[in-house]
Amino acid sequence: MDGSSSMVWKYLHTFCRFLTSIAIRLTSKTINNTSKLVIIMKNGQAGHVDSFEDSTYHFPAIRGIQAGKEYYITMFPLKSIVQLFSFDDSDLPPKMRAQRTLNHARIPVIANYLVSNPKDYVLSSITASVDSEVQFVPIGQRGNESKIGKLIVPMAAKIVVNDGQHRKAAIEAALRSRPELGLDTISVVLFMDSGLKRCQQMFADLNKHAVPPTKSLGILYDNRDPFSQLVLSLLETVPIFDGLTEFEKTTISNRSVKMFTLSSIYQATEALLGKCPDLETNFDNYMNIASEYWNEVYQNVPEWQWVVDKRVTTAELRKEYIHAHGVALHALGRVGHALIEQYPDVWREKLPQLQKINWSRENTRVWEGRAMVGGRINKSQANLALTSSIVKIFLGLQLTPDELTAEKRLLKAIEGPVYDRD
Repeated sequence: MDGSSSMVWKYLHTFCRFLTSIAIRLTSKTINNTSKLVIIMKNGQAGHVDSFEDSTYHFPAIRGIQAGKEYYITMFPLKSIVQLFSFDDSDLPPKMRAQRTLNHARIPVIANYLVSNPKDYVLSSITASVDSEVQFVPIGQRGNESKIGKLIVPMAAKIVVNDGQHRKAAIEAALRSRPELGLDTISVVLFMDSGLKRCQQMFADLNKHAVPPTKSLGILYDNRDPFSQLVLSLLETVPIFDGLTEFEKTTISNRSVKMFTLSSIYQATEALLGKCPDLETNFDNYMNIASEYWNEVYQNVPEWQWVVDKRVTTAELRKEYIHAHGVALHALGRVGHALIEQYPDVWREKLPQLQKINWSRENTRVWEGRAMVGGRINKSQANLALTSSIVKIFLGLQLTPDELTAEKRLLKAIEGPVYDRD
């Protein structure tokens, strides 16, 4: 083993020793009232203190520099996150808070994720500020040794979460169901608190450039969601989806060669199948229904076949036809659900009626106010409902009371026959 490798192993060995000692120190907050607390602090000398305020926590840490200021990366057991970290979710006005209030609807979602996947979950780092002076004791004075060491934090210090408040609250909720998760650790980035304005600026900076992944990308990478897996498997069985699906974006540019986004196909298939509580045990059955339905639709929309046969481009189809857009695909999913529900044995015989629909965007007497507003495609919930209801009418399906009400409202706002099939 060469010198550099030996030095790396030395760092790792020392850091592991820190990790082993952290659990003991964190669970031993106080000592017998008749004893004095011992800390290793100034000048590397052991000293004795009599008050709780002067006692400390010791954490393994890595020291870094950002904008000329020190910060520290360390690890906390989940149970200590609950005990030591605070989050001000009071009724103070926004200007007096360091960040937004908790969205309590998010907490059970994250907590359930932890409880349901105790052996296969991932939590990103929490960012927090410490409101008192801390000490960093490096393992050495040169090179990387000066960046790895022990962080000493007074027990009286207040550690406030700047980013990750929902993770912190969810951890607390999850530990009530699975206390054994308390020994797991989460990485924490600690900054030195310079007051309310600094904390507010940190919150703004941490969230200013945060961009969540698109829904399509989330579906593509979610191996835990069986419905995502169903939709991904479905793509290969339907010609209009196979090779023509946009996997990363939730919108399709005018020049794109893709036909539909993955998120649109997911939403449309979700509307088609409805709730699937037994999806994992009856995966093949749901898969067959979805595949058969979308293939039947494909056979009855000639323009989709033109794209697959490369007789037209997807860009040309989007420019000219309603059914080349996500709102129509989603509507067809909703129509399929009603079709199979109302005609479980003969639903396939109804789908040739799709060929009689004039899907052209120039057919404004049908599509304006439904899939289009002012000549532009619109996918609001109201437009989706009206697009679904007109396709249902063409197929001879019953409308729901809400759809009938929406239809009557639309009819009052337009002139001339709406159900023009030419």
